[in-house]
Amino acid sequence: MALITCEKVSFSYENTGVIKNLSFTVNEGDYLCIVGENGSGKSTLMKGLLGLKAPADGRIIRGDGLKAKETGYLPQQTPAQKDFPASVEEVVLSGRLNSRGIRPFYTKADKQIAKDNIQRLGIEHLAKRSYRDLSGGQQQRVLLARALCASKRILLLDEPVTGLDPIVTEDMYRLIEELNRKEGITIIMVSHDIRSSVQYASHILHLDSDDTFFGTTEEYLRSPKGKYFFAEGT
Repeated sequence: MALITCEKVSFSYENTGVIKNLSFTVNEGDYLCIVGENGSGKSTLMKGLLGLKAPADGRIIRGDGLKAKETGYLPQQTPAQKDFPASVEEVVLSGRLNSRGIRPFYTKADKQIAKDNIQRLGIEHLAKRSYRDLSGGQQQRVLLARALCASKRILLLDEPVTGLDPIVTEDMYRLIEELNRKEGITIIMVSHDIRSSVQYASHILHLDSDDTFFGTTEEYLRSPKGKYFFAEGT
């Protein structure tokens, strides 16, 4: 079942076209990694998929009843966000904001969902801690729990391992893989790490102004673009 379909989508950034005539489909249960050089439009496309930026041309279709506000999102963090003075419980619970509608307070169900996701991510022992006092890896687990509060079906992750040490990076990749393969959550992840992307993802979207690729990981590795990249890296 298709959850997101882009049909001949084009985006511009500061009046310059960065993505032109892009088409691809993300089906339920897919693990898509979006890769490409700086300036290729990865962040712009992510905003489009979140419904925060309208395409200049083409259309983005959400299927099977999926709404933009039902998408879990883990953004890149700024230094100010890393220093946010709230408890882990409060940060995770804030993932329920979009589902509240006009209700001014969190419901009992909202609080239970946050508690469940704190347990799901194994951060119960951090629940009362201040978010600003956590390590980078712990903060990313908190933000992933927050994203899971917004959606049971699909997560959009923007460079989720940036700045993490190799051991914590591997742990984060493993956690995301488990959410995808064991729980069936659809993953769309922007990454600069193509080598790790092909290890974990089911599909690759490699943005390039001259030759964009979309297909399965196996197809990518057999493609001229994939072969060129990995030959360059050896």
